[in-house]
Amino acid sequence: PVLDTEDSWLSVEGPVSIVELALEQKRIHYPLVEHQFVLCTILYAIMRFSLKSLKPLSLFDSKGKNAFFKDLTSIQLLPSGDMDPNVLSIRQQFLVKVVSAAVQTLCSSQKAKEVSEEELFPFEKGKNWPTLAVDLAQYLQISEDVVKRHYVCELYSYGMDHLGEE
Repeated sequence: PVLDTEDSWLSVEGPVSIVELALEQKRIHYPLVEHQFVLCTILYAIMRFSLKSLKPLSLFDSKGKNAFFKDLTSIQLLPSGDMDPNVLSIRQQFLVKVVSAAVQTLCSSQKAKEVSEEELFPFEKGKNWPTLAVDLAQYLQISEDVVKRHYVCELYSYGMDHLGEE
């Protein structure tokens, strides 16, 4: 971008402006940032729902694992459309666990009416974990329908038929 400056600012001495510093920075590789975001979301879900015996890096292939440790400005090889069926199976199991834990949390918060879920988890106000799991399914190359079907089955199994019908 072209920055127009007034003549009076040209004679000013001092440190470089923050705008000029920002323009000198290298551009980031957005798909790599998206890849990092997926890992952060997975880690947060594991922490939030106490999902044990799950290794977060097992959800990624070798290219995906290597991309985590590179500079965000570098253009890295990210996972392609061809995935190992074992990795896809692990990813699907992870998303199913997240949906199950989210429904279980929702059900337990409905039973304990004294404390609302917003009071228990103030930073998660408005966060819909099943919807987030469906969004993650797109990034992890898992069929969204599998996650949605599991969500509906979980709602029915916990007796929340009115939500399952929706």
